[in-house]
Amino acid sequence: MELENFVANNLLLKARLGFNKQTGRSKKWRELLKFPPVSMCTELRWSIEKDFSSLCDKQPIGRLLFRQFCDTKPDLKRCIEFLDAVAEYEVTIEEEQREFGLAIFSRFFKEKSEVPLPEIPPAIVKECKWNLKQNSPSQNVFEECAGISVSRVVSLWVFF
Repeated sequence: MELENFVANNLLLKARLGFNKQTGRSKKWRELLKFPPVSMCTELRWSIEKDFSSLCDKQPIGRLLFRQFCDTKPDLKRCIEFLDAVAEYEVTIEEEQREFGLAIFSRFFKEKSEVPLPEIPPAIVKECKWNLKQNSPSQNVFEECAGISVSRVVSLWVFF
């Protein structure tokens, strides 16, 4: 996919140079920039993955648009903020993981927190907190909570 994007961007940049007599490339570039035949496009249409991961997570434009959509829905916005915090926790250095994890708990899981996540069952929250308070918390402490948040977001992406 990245190679296709690179080739397309390269062609676009070269096309912006112009089609005048000085470049001597007008016919060549017009041929390169022609759209493929419709029959080829219909085959391509059916071969492209149309699931949440492909459209809203891997594709940069789809990811941005989906996040803008989630910003309009308060419950989805909370889920996305939580998933972002978990992603940041996973790349935090080990010495700071415990403090960062506790900050995530105080932000999202306390009863009087500013951004509560009510859809995650208390038993799972308790288990995550217990895993975090162990001597050496691992990077997958929030794995179950994040999984529930992702499933919540995925269940609503159909409306997007």
